[in-house]
Parts: sequence; C-alpha cells; structure tokens
Amino acid sequence: MQLPVFTKYGFRIRTRVGMTVDNLLIQGQDESDARRKLQQMYHNCEVLECVCQSGTGRSPSTSYEEILGLLSR
Repeated sequence: MQLPVFTKYGFRIRTRVGMTVDNLLIQGQDESDARRKLQQMYHNCEVLECVCQSGTGRSPSTSYEEILGLLSR
C-alpha cells in the first residue's frame, strides 16, 4: 500500500471581510485538493495567488552512517 504524496501550496487570499492573508501553506495531493481545504477554512475567500512549494530548498537528509563518519574524523 502506497502512502499518498502531499505537496505544499502557498496561498495569498482576500477574506470575505476584505482582509488579505499572505503565506497560507496548505498540503494537498494536488492544487485542487489544497484549494478545497482552503475553502473549508476560509469560506467565500478570493484566491489572489497560489504557488507550489514542492521545492523547499532544504538539503537532502543525512544518513546515520554519514554523521558517524563525520564524528569519527
């Protein structure tokens, strides 16, 4: 059984009372799933921008063996 793959989407929205909310990060299987979750939290909001945040800019995780190798030097 495979686990579903989730991607983070960054939203900039205008709420129904007119406030702008920046940098809302929501995970979803795709953009439509993330938008559905967003609409559940912020009813009748207007999506001003949506950016896929799949590339976080982090370096790949380091294995246990690599850390031990660095410590043993």
